[in-house]
Amino acid sequence: MTYVITRACCNDAACVPVCPVNCIHPTPDEPDYWTAEMLYIDGESCIDCGACVDVCPVDAIVADYDVSDEFARYEDIAARYFSGAGRRDYEPEQVVVKRRTWSDEAKGGPLRVAIVGSGPAACYAAEEIASQLGLDVQVDMFERLLTPGGLVRFGVAPDHQDTKAASEAFSRTMRRKNVRLFLGAEIGAAVSHEQLVERYHAVIYAVGAMGDRSLGIPGESLPGSHSATEFVAWYNGHPEYSRRTFDLSGERAVIIGNGNVALDVARILVADPDDLGRTDIADHAIAQLRESKIREVVVVGRRGPIEAAFTTPELLGLAQVPDIDIVVRPDEVAAEGESASIAGLKAELLREVAVSSATHDRWVTLRFLASPMEIVGDDWVAGVRLARNRIVRHDGQVVAEPTGDIEELACGLIFRSVGYLGRQVPGLPFEEGRGIVPNDAGRVVDGDGRVAGVYVTGWIKRGPSGVIGTNKQCAQETVSALLDDFRDGLLGVPEVTDDIADLLPYSLDHSGWRLIDAHEKALGREQRRPRVKVVQHDALRTIAETVD
Repeated sequence: MTYVITRACCNDAACVPVCPVNCIHPTPDEPDYWTAEMLYIDGESCIDCGACVDVCPVDAIVADYDVSDEFARYEDIAARYFSGAGRRDYEPEQVVVKRRTWSDEAKGGPLRVAIVGSGPAACYAAEEIASQLGLDVQVDMFERLLTPGGLVRFGVAPDHQDTKAASEAFSRTMRRKNVRLFLGAEIGAAVSHEQLVERYHAVIYAVGAMGDRSLGIPGESLPGSHSATEFVAWYNGHPEYSRRTFDLSGERAVIIGNGNVALDVARILVADPDDLGRTDIADHAIAQLRESKIREVVVVGRRGPIEAAFTTPELLGLAQVPDIDIVVRPDEVAAEGESASIAGLKAELLREVAVSSATHDRWVTLRFLASPMEIVGDDWVAGVRLARNRIVRHDGQVVAEPTGDIEELACGLIFRSVGYLGRQVPGLPFEEGRGIVPNDAGRVVDGDGRVAGVYVTGWIKRGPSGVIGTNKQCAQETVSALLDDFRDGLLGVPEVTDDIADLLPYSLDHSGWRLIDAHEKALGREQRRPRVKVVQHDALRTIAETVD
C-alpha cells in the first residue's frame, strides 16, 4: 500500500520532515518547490507508515485503497512527477527540522513583535515566533478588518472547503497565551507605522497583495469590465466588496487570464446555485447568481495548454462540476511536449475531458493562443478583440507570437485575471513594478541599506506566487532572519513601554472573533452549511460586543 496526495494539498510541507524515507517531494529546500503545483509521494519508496497523514492540515493524504473516483487521477499525477529526470535520486534519509533553543542565547526579554495582517503568512510567522523554546516572546497581530484569515476567508473558493481546513491551525496560533489579536486596527490609520516601531523590537508586515494588474489595453475601464480580484472578494463576503454589483444578465462572460483564480471565477459562474448554496459563499452573491443568465464563460490564455497558468488539480476540479461542459478548439490542444510530464498532462487531460461543442445548458470554453487587444463598447462592454498567437521558441524560451489574425468575441461582462499586485505600505519603501516591499530574505531594505527592525513575509515580500502553504517556508525564512538579528543585538530596544491596546479602544480581540465565529457557524448549522458569513461591519461589531 502507498499514500496519495490529492487536490487539497496546501504545500505547507508539514508532511516532509515526518517521512522516515524521504519519499515526499519537492521538499522546501529543493529548487522546484516554489513552482510545484503540489507535493507528491513516491509510490515506489513509500513504506506505508502513515506519518504524513497525521500531520496534514487539510486531510489531503489518503491511502491508495481509499482513493475515490474523484481523486483517482492523482496516483498517475504523482507517477508523472517522479518520472522526471533525477526525481528518484534523492537520498533516502529523514529531513531534519532544526529548531532553536534559547536557554543559553537569550539575553533579557521579552521579545516583542508586531505582525501586521492575519492571513496565512502572518499566522505562520506568529507560530514560528511564539513557539520558540526558552525565549520569552509576546506577539501582537493587527488586522484592519473585524475578521481574521486573509486569503483563507476571502480568497479560497467557497466550494473548496477542504482547503479552508488550514484555518484550524491558524486558530490554534491565535489562541496561544503569548499571542494577542487586534481586529479593526488599521496600521496607518488607527496606529501609525512609527508608533509600532517605538513599541516593538520588530515589526513584520504580512499584508498580502489585494491590488490587481491591468491589461494595458483600450477599453479596460469600460463599465462591465472588472478585476477577478473584486469578484472573488464579493462572492467570499469581503465587507469592502459586499455592495458591488455585477451584471449577470448576458449569456456570455469572458475572463482574460487562465490561472487558478480564473478557473475559480469560471466555476462559480457556471455551477449550480443549489450546490453553491451549501457552501459558505456570501448570501448576497448566491442570491444574484440564482438570477444569472450566463450560459458560457470563455477563459482566454495567450499561450498553449502546456504553458497555461492553471494547475492540473484545478483543471480536474473544473471537470468534476456536474452538468457543465468544458469546450476547447481541437487545434488549440494539439499534442505537444512530453506526454509523460506534468505539463504535458494538462494537454492530455484537456483532450480527455473537453468537447468541441456544448451539450449542457452551461459550459466553460477554454481558449488558448489568444491575446486581448481591445475591449470594445460605447457605454458598456460589448466584446473583446483577440489576436491569434502561435508558439515559438527562442533560446529555450516559449513565446506567444501574433499571427496577424484578429477576431472579435461578443460579451457583456469581462473579468481581468492577470495577477494580484501588492500596494504601497505607508512608511515603507516600495517597488512599483513588482508590487513588493524590497527586502533581503525578509529584512526590509531601502536605498540606504536595511531598515532596522522591519520585516516582510508573504506576497508583499515575494509577489503573488505559490499557495497557502508556500507562505510557511516564506515566513520561516523571515522569522529566522529576525531571530538572528535579535540574537546578534541588531534590534533596538522599544522606546515606549505603554500597552498598544490603549491606542486601540475600539478594536476587537480574540474573544470578539470567537463570538463572530460561533455565530456564523450556528447560522450555518441551521442551513446545513459550513458557516453563514456576516459581511456588514456594524453587524460584526454588534455580535462581537454581545454580552451574555
